[in-house]
Amino acid sequence: MTGKHDLVLERTLNAPRDLVWKAWTDPALLKQWFAPKPYEISEVEMDLKPGGVFRIGMVGPDGFDTGHGNPGCFLEVVDGEKLVWTSALAPQYRPAEGVGEGCESFPMTVIVTLADAGNGKTNYRAVALHKNEADSNTHAEMGFEGGWGKCAEQLEELAQGLAAHA
Repeated sequence: MTGKHDLVLERTLNAPRDLVWKAWTDPALLKQWFAPKPYEISEVEMDLKPGGVFRIGMVGPDGFDTGHGNPGCFLEVVDGEKLVWTSALAPQYRPAEGVGEGCESFPMTVIVTLADAGNGKTNYRAVALHKNEADSNTHAEMGFEGGWGKCAEQLEELAQGLAAHA
């Protein structure tokens, strides 16, 4: 399911799906990989259930700072397989208020799916859905492919580290 205003990142990660899922769903682990270095996630709040909060704050060496971040909302959580959240809605499906900087400057919905790829690997797919071409273009110009690609590399590295210490 992709439309003309969607941005898609697909990778096969050399890490087991359960550890990739753990890295996505444990706030302390998410902070370690979800921003392309040298940017960092300064705080995470998540309640993994439909209607639950998903909020991150991001900072960067260039002075970029989203503050506490605008709270988004999980729409779907399928354990070990799928996460869907949106910035268009706040927790409990309330309409979101205002916009921020960076990716918070436009509403989007993100669908992350994980599937076993065999041999301890994971098929990873992230789709960012946008309401129009302008928002999609803005996100692409901000570096969706490079930024989300770098984050996928960091996710893979973290999950590999978790596997090594398991």
